[in-house]
Amino acid sequence: MPSAQVNVTLGTAGHIDHGKTALVKCLTGCDTDRLKAEKERGMSIDLGFAPCTIAGVEVGIVDVPGHENFIKTMVAGANGMDAVVLVVAADDGVMPQTREHLDILTLLGVQQGLVALTKIDRVEPDHLELVRIDIEGFLQGTFLEGAAIVPVSSVTGEGFEHFYEALAALLRAIRPKPIDGVFRLPLDRAFSAKGHGTVVAGVPVSGSARVDDEVVLLPHGKAGRIRAIEVYGRSSDTVMAGQCAALNVRDFDHRSISRGNTVTVPGYFALQPWYACSLRLLPHKDVSLKNGAVVKLHTGTTEVSAAIYAMKADQLRSGEDGLVQIRTNTPIVAGPGDRFILRTLSPIQTVGGGMIIETIPRKLKRNHPHVYEDLQERAQAVVAEDRFVEYCVKTAQSGAASTAELAIRAKLPLSRARDVVTAMIGQGKVIALAPGTFMHRDTAADACRRILALVADFHRQSPERVGIATDQLRADAQLDKNVYDGMIALLTAERRLVERNGRLAASEHRVAFRAEDSEHIAVIEAMFRQQTFHPPGLDEVVQKTGATAATVQRHLGILREYGTLVQVADGLLFHHEAVDRARDILSDFFGREEKLESVRFKYLLDTTRKFALPLLDYFDRVGVTRRVGNTRYAKTPPGHTPAS
Repeated sequence: MPSAQVNVTLGTAGHIDHGKTALVKCLTGCDTDRLKAEKERGMSIDLGFAPCTIAGVEVGIVDVPGHENFIKTMVAGANGMDAVVLVVAADDGVMPQTREHLDILTLLGVQQGLVALTKIDRVEPDHLELVRIDIEGFLQGTFLEGAAIVPVSSVTGEGFEHFYEALAALLRAIRPKPIDGVFRLPLDRAFSAKGHGTVVAGVPVSGSARVDDEVVLLPHGKAGRIRAIEVYGRSSDTVMAGQCAALNVRDFDHRSISRGNTVTVPGYFALQPWYACSLRLLPHKDVSLKNGAVVKLHTGTTEVSAAIYAMKADQLRSGEDGLVQIRTNTPIVAGPGDRFILRTLSPIQTVGGGMIIETIPRKLKRNHPHVYEDLQERAQAVVAEDRFVEYCVKTAQSGAASTAELAIRAKLPLSRARDVVTAMIGQGKVIALAPGTFMHRDTAADACRRILALVADFHRQSPERVGIATDQLRADAQLDKNVYDGMIALLTAERRLVERNGRLAASEHRVAFRAEDSEHIAVIEAMFRQQTFHPPGLDEVVQKTGATAATVQRHLGILREYGTLVQVADGLLFHHEAVDRARDILSDFFGREEKLESVRFKYLLDTTRKFALPLLDYFDRVGVTRRVGNTRYAKTPPGHTPAS
């Protein structure tokens, strides 16, 4: 019966010729030195993958090269490790690549492991104990401090049972990678299988994929479909993050594929040159990186030259950490939370590493207000899925974000993004503006305060006005339309704003007129009421009130806001009672007759064409009448045609 598979990858690390590959062969029965050059040199120069059954559970093991010339390959393998077996030969002890491998593993965020003290058949017991004590001292202050140090010989088998038990205990302590992210596979290699076509291989860093899923190859942009999957050398319907896997994608051409290419879900990732990152330089390396310094960056299986720019100082020194911007020489594919390693070009050595926070569209202006603080907040958020989604909602460019926008930025499947947002709504951190569109409570509170402040300022300047026009308020608030509409709906629902005659006002606002304004407004209203279907023009009102044209215009605007006057055309106002009376006259007419010739309407109102025709056009616009040529009909349900 096949062993249960879990998405866990163990890795070996250590100095050249300390017995990593031999140890893996003892565990798995597989020789991970798979290249002819490896056989000839007697050392690993590329990544070796092998399945391994430990305590009834099948996991993957990646064997990395120990030679300093192949550190970049070691980094590619270490990126997918959940735990490490640090291999130290008893006849050599701690060596340069032992230290560099441990540094790399630390910078890549590996937190669990054990030490295999190999080649014990070559030393005396006393020497073995001295080496063990030396290793304990070497590991102090590292993530392997206190880890099991297990003596073992791959030649005689001595200590292997104890080593196996320690490995089983380590495996039980490992939490498999979550698989609810977006599938992404940094490629280790590609080849052609007879009868199947192109096969791509590596360890996925996130998500899962199934046979027949659509994927895309980057940087090529070539889409394809997964035809078959092998996990740990066995056929499978699914591949998960952390599993050594091979995918058969016939649409790809293996000859154009190289290590560092990426297979992922379409629509989520793009090649980018700029990244915001957190960086730590190793304390025991005498190095400083000035702004613009060029280094080698390793992330996933990608290796690329890059320039470093610190956000605070003009350089970073050994042992320091900080936020930086990285510009890669050629655009790469990377995501939030990805780990990376930096190596100097001369001398070639590992000097630091850290975590990618997020891609950025261009170099940030580090001296601009709030830029550094925002990047700090982003760095703290990216380590947890829910916190990063919350940050994405909070910093959405328009003030609000759709589920699709959040999924793409946070690199989550749409269903997972929806679940995270739903949970945050329940926690009161996020509000729903509309189905599928969300806003952070802090952003909403700021927008509401801005709107209320503008309304209050309007009332202070114009206490006689009913309220502010909604278009003017939105323009003054400088808010996205969806955000503005959502905030107005929220404020009116909470009765902090009220709508009056198409304008918005604070619920507590009471109109206040100056004495002179009150007198003029009363006179103007009386003029329009008395001159029912012959309303006065601006000049007539100015002459009657003795006020300036500007003052009269302001008073007419106030009467319109209150609904006392109705504008039926540019420069033509009627008292609302006149409009109501004209509507009643039309209704009575259409109760007797089917159609009305336009010229006849002036006789019904006892007025002139100057006033009658604009009023008819107004009734057309508001749905009282329907015009056909110069004839009006009562507005009828769609599809009904009046008799001619």
